Amino acid sequence: MKIVADKMGINIYEVIDAAVAKLFGFTSYYPGLSLGEHCMPIDPFYFTWKAREYGLNTHFIELAGEVNTSMPKCVIGKLADALNRKCESIKSGKVLVLGIAYKSNVDDMRESPSVKLMELLGEKGAIVNYSDPHIAVFPKIREHYFDSSSIELTLENIKKFDCVPIATNHKVFDYEMIKSHVQLIVDKRGVYEESFDELVRA
Repeated sequence: MKIVADKMGINIYEVIDAAVAKLFGFTSYYPGLSLGEHCMPIDPFYFTWKAREYGLNTHFIELAGEVNTSMPKCVIGKLADALNRKCESIKSGKVLVLGIAYKSNVDDMRESPSVKLMELLGEKGAIVNYSDPHIAVFPKIREHYFDSSSIELTLENIKKFDCVPIATNHKVFDYEMIKSHVQLIVDKRGVYEESFDELVRA
């Protein structure tokens, strides 16, 4: 729905806020970079595999998985388009991924989509760093590894980067400082009210 809303010029966060005003029968879910942790990105596919043993297809589960796993590529596309409008390129661009835990205010990186985002940025030639106060050093995890440590989110450091994608919205981040001093922000968590198209320029 977020992708469709973007194409229509609709702020999905305003839509969700309006729906929350309903007195019953609505639970709010917010878009993000994708799913993380050890269960939701993996366990439904165990069910799909078992269903096949009985001659059944679970197309909806598989389709949901495809949409979720494609989200980091969607972010790369938005980031590339935004940089192009500034006559810049991902290649050799300095990118600081904000938050690499799979959700806010935790130190759990299992199946974190932020890692895939970092990999895709690296493949495009970007100089990739991250800032996450909950994960001081990038751990050695299955299939993914970066020889990297968390960049402290100071005014001096933040000015060094061309773009900051907000992948995980930890409460400790100073979002006003980021907004005031970063040239380009790709807001995947709806931190800024005006960023329904995910782009905020200082």
